[in-house]
Amino acid sequence: MARYTGPVCKLCRRAGIKLFLKGDRCFSQKCAMESNRKPYAPGSAGQGRRRKMSEFGIQLREKQKARHTYGVLERQFRRHFQEAERRPGSTGENLLRILEMRLDNAVFRLGLADTRRQARQLVNHGHIVVNGRKVDIPSYEVKIGDVIAVSPRAKNLEYFKALGEVLKRREVPTWLTMENEAMTGRVLNAPARQDIDANLQEQLIVEFYSR
Repeated sequence: MARYTGPVCKLCRRAGIKLFLKGDRCFSQKCAMESNRKPYAPGSAGQGRRRKMSEFGIQLREKQKARHTYGVLERQFRRHFQEAERRPGSTGENLLRILEMRLDNAVFRLGLADTRRQARQLVNHGHIVVNGRKVDIPSYEVKIGDVIAVSPRAKNLEYFKALGEVLKRREVPTWLTMENEAMTGRVLNAPARQDIDANLQEQLIVEFYSR
C-alpha cells in the first residue's frame, strides 16, 4: 500500500475532527473544518443524513485517525501495535508512546517542522542527526537521553536559516527540551498519556485489533 498523497483536508473531514495535517493553515479560517467551509464528510453522500455507525466502524475510524495523524502505513501501524502488546503496561498507552517517540514525530514536536509529513521529509533527506549520527529512518524510535539536532550542513539551507525566529514561538512538550539557537533537542523522558495531546481514544484501537 502506497503512502497517501491526496488532499489531507479530506482526511480531517472523514474523521470529523481536525488532525492538524497542514500546519498553520489548520489554525486559520482557511481550514476546511471551519463552520463556513466543509465540516461534513467528503463525497456526494457527505452532506446527507448518515446512518448510525456500527461498533466496528467506530473502532476502524479511530484506528484510521491515529494512522493519519502520525502518517503511518497500515503494516507499519500494526507492527507498532504488536510491539505495544509485548511491552508491560497499558497496550493503548504503549502504542501512543511508540508513535510519539518516532523520530519524525519528535522532529515535529521540537518545532523543526510545520507538520509530521514535513518532518518525515527532513529525516528522509538526511537533515537530522541523533547523537551526532545521521539517521534517515522516520520510524526510528528515539530513547531517553537522545540528542536530536539539525545536521551542520543542513543549517546552511534557507529553510533552517529562517527557522530561528519561528522556533521562539513554538511550544515543546514536557518530555522534550529544545535549544533554539543551536537547533538541538533532547529526549528527557518517555511521554506519559497526559503529555500526548493527540485527540484519540486508544482503547478503541486496542479493541479493533483484539477482534
